[in-house]
Amino acid sequence: MKIKKAIIAVAGSGTRFLPVTKAMPKEMLPIVDKPIIQLVVEELVEAGIEDIILVTKWDKKPLEDHFDHSWALENELEQAGKTERLEAVRRVADMANFIYVRQKGPYGNGTPVLSAASLVDDEPFVFVWGDDLVKSKVSFTKQMVEDFEKNGQPMIGVQKVAKEDVVRYGIVKLREGTNEIEDIIEKPSIEEAPSQLADFGRMILNQEIIDVLKDTAIGKGNELWITDAIKKYVQNGGKFLAKEIQDGEWLTTGDPLNYLKALLKYAADRKDIGQELKEYTQKLFC
Repeated sequence: MKIKKAIIAVAGSGTRFLPVTKAMPKEMLPIVDKPIIQLVVEELVEAGIEDIILVTKWDKKPLEDHFDHSWALENELEQAGKTERLEAVRRVADMANFIYVRQKGPYGNGTPVLSAASLVDDEPFVFVWGDDLVKSKVSFTKQMVEDFEKNGQPMIGVQKVAKEDVVRYGIVKLREGTNEIEDIIEKPSIEEAPSQLADFGRMILNQEIIDVLKDTAIGKGNELWITDAIKKYVQNGGKFLAKEIQDGEWLTTGDPLNYLKALLKYAADRKDIGQELKEYTQKLFC
């Protein structure tokens, strides 16, 4: 079955970025001249996703405005003859069919899936966290979708992290000699971590995972974890795969330092500003 839908979790408050996120969603923070969320959407669209469901809350209207047409701005650009900028603005609204659902339920990264479950009934879909970027030559979501079309198995993106960072992520254990998940532990201690492979916000899920998630208990930190549902699914005999990125890397923007690192990586690759930025940063940090 072709994957045509994606759910993006964007209901977080971005408290680590206060006060800037007091009136602006964290997902709208810029990566040069595009917000984080637009880069996420572009990755999905490159993979053939047509319907994008954003699971939001009351203060996320700027996301809706960004992916809508702005007739006054478009008219202003057209009258000024700024054709290239006009096309860029229009393209944002026309990339996909955008659907907005309010998040309801317990705190946790499993709740967005349940909030949008009726819109992906009985079909595979991509589940994405709105503040995770994957910078790769080929859309990582496209890499995952192509794998799914061959094997039909749900999967999650993984990347090796430093040993001291395993306490921050879900950590997976693979069956020996395979990419099948044997176990997954949310934010383990360094001692109990089964590996250094951290999961991140790129997944292909299906109705079976939704059904398991509905019966999954609230877990660590009084949150509903998608990793707990995956663990339960595997323990019940389900096959769930781990997918590493080809020619790229996962860049989280969930805190100020990692956001700045991601911003610099994207900016440094820009043909228009990259070289000057590299020269400036070399002088700045010498």
